[in-house]
Amino acid sequence: MPARDGSFEVSSRLGAPAAEVWAFATTAAGINEELMPIVRMTVPRGLGGEFGLADVVAPRRLGRSWLLLGGLIPFDYDDIGIERIGPGLAFSERSTMLSQRAWHHDRSVEPLGEATCVVTDRIRFVPRVPGIAPLLRPVFQFTFRHRHRRLRRRFGAAR
Repeated sequence: MPARDGSFEVSSRLGAPAAEVWAFATTAAGINEELMPIVRMTVPRGLGGEFGLADVVAPRRLGRSWLLLGGLIPFDYDDIGIERIGPGLAFSERSTMLSQRAWHHDRSVEPLGEATCVVTDRIRFVPRVPGIAPLLRPVFQFTFRHRHRRLRRRFGAAR
């Protein structure tokens, strides 16, 4: 019987202070810099273009963000819910998507020293169409590996 859900984890050691990485990676602009040129996410209605997690008191449903392939073509939406922010530099997103019954994204940014940190994304998803999790997992992994390559390009890789 095929797996009904999927999960994976991606981590990167970066050559920048954890607070600097967190401040960038939790804004709409930072998220889209990580995702492009593959995907761009719109900011949920009413939140404003400069939106970031610093503006959120969890738990809170933020609303619907459209996912745009290549930054142009709508193909899915993420009805974003922030379950928890912290402790430390971490968040837990619990959302639904057009394609996913459940989307869980946990990100942490942990200091390794004054000028280095590790970013870890943990993903768990439950597709609305049974049995396709094994097909979606490599697509989602590719996207998050791309995000981490973009973070390493911006901040440098820690040794």
